[in-house]
Amino acid sequence: MPNVNRDEMFARLRHRGTPWDVLIIGGGATGLGCAVDAASRGLGTALIERFDFASGTSSRSTKLIHGGVRYLRGGQVGLVAQSLRERERLRKNAPGLVRAIDFLGPTRRPFGRAFYAIGLGLYDALSGGAGATRVLSRSAVRERVPGVAIHGLRGGVVYRDDQFDDARLALALARTAADLGAVVLNYAAVQSLVEKNGRVAGAVVRDAETGAVLEVPARAVINATGVHADDIRRLDDPDAEPIIRTSRGAHLVLDRSFLPGDTAVLIPRTDDGRVVFLIPWRGRVLVGTTDTESEIADDPVATQQDIEFLLAHAGRVLERAPTRDDVRSAFAGLRPLLREGHGRTASLSRDHHVFVSARGLVTIAGGKWTTYRAMAEDAIDRAIAATKLSTRRSRTATLAIHGGDVDAWSNDPAELLAMGGDGADIDGFVSAVTRDAMARTVEDVLARRSRALYLDARGSIALAPVVARTLARELGRDPAWIEKEIADFSARATRWLPPR
Repeated sequence: MPNVNRDEMFARLRHRGTPWDVLIIGGGATGLGCAVDAASRGLGTALIERFDFASGTSSRSTKLIHGGVRYLRGGQVGLVAQSLRERERLRKNAPGLVRAIDFLGPTRRPFGRAFYAIGLGLYDALSGGAGATRVLSRSAVRERVPGVAIHGLRGGVVYRDDQFDDARLALALARTAADLGAVVLNYAAVQSLVEKNGRVAGAVVRDAETGAVLEVPARAVINATGVHADDIRRLDDPDAEPIIRTSRGAHLVLDRSFLPGDTAVLIPRTDDGRVVFLIPWRGRVLVGTTDTESEIADDPVATQQDIEFLLAHAGRVLERAPTRDDVRSAFAGLRPLLREGHGRTASLSRDHHVFVSARGLVTIAGGKWTTYRAMAEDAIDRAIAATKLSTRRSRTATLAIHGGDVDAWSNDPAELLAMGGDGADIDGFVSAVTRDAMARTVEDVLARRSRALYLDARGSIALAPVVARTLARELGRDPAWIEKEIADFSARATRWLPPR
């Protein structure tokens, strides 16, 4: 990532002599997508994130780029079709970051295979595919997907979707935006919005590391803060009606021995009306997700009820039922759903909407990872329309993502670190991501620059001291900072383990 040293990014934000064309608040999938879109149109673009890039919802997903099989059941054909189009674009723009994976829907009811084959055949047709959906016999399921419980099994249906590493894609988007000339800055929080001639014209930003406060003028301000969108909207209008409902999605991580092979498993209907996936991912098995209405929190955790729910559903389809002692890590993220009606969050649409306030604040809300690019295009289009910034159309449908052609699934240093450090130059890796990828804390390294916290929470605690010492050397921190970083990370990682 050229020029991604954080000090340099902050200096560029502070000393620009003219207003930015676009200031984006929020460094998750949507905000980073907006930065790429705006910068690719030649707009002067700055993005600020109060914590680390993708530190919230955008690094805590089910790691799928997909149309959403369950949305067909709710009749949301348009959303599924759009998602599948975006999936195809991402396959072309970042072939090394996204890869195809087969999913098995096991059936235990009469006519179950025919029923699912029809629905998944429609899913296949919407994606423009042909022949990806296949009906399997009982014996074929057993051979193809070892680990699936055979008792009562009648067969199954296999279809194809894509998986990815959400944090890695987010950081690749930050790199792409920087390539295009944007400033992308983590650990910088908005304190207030700037008004000029009755319009939102920038923000007052506080740097979390130095405490410096600066005014960042901009012709357009985009609120892409996910579950915190209403907080920013109230800085513009204290009486703004809320537009967000928040849902908690929890996941468990198990050893790969529970589901050997390369095929994932779909549980098509759970007790809360969702689907649950069991997915081979980075040498582990990812189980999720739940859908429970939740309060907003900066660091949501999987509750005891979430963990028991997922273990129970996994136990229904696996030959060997997992227990709490088998959970390597349990994490949760919050979905920013559009507030519509009073039904359960599981029934709410995952579509998105762009809101423009009377003073010109642009808010992009709703959506999901798969459609981040389309969401960003819509948001920048609306910002341009509101401010007459440019007549250039979006280029991102065919824009290659930085590093997107590099295989993200090989055993590179980040992967080795995530799996416990065996054979990895941990010191060298931490130095590199501090200098070149703006890692500032132990959590930045162990949760997002690598995925150690997600893959093995207890193992990540053991890695924290060496990471903290290297960070301190790179950042010029003292021994007290090292001790606090280790303690803070260990306390957080402990919350990612089920109570014993």
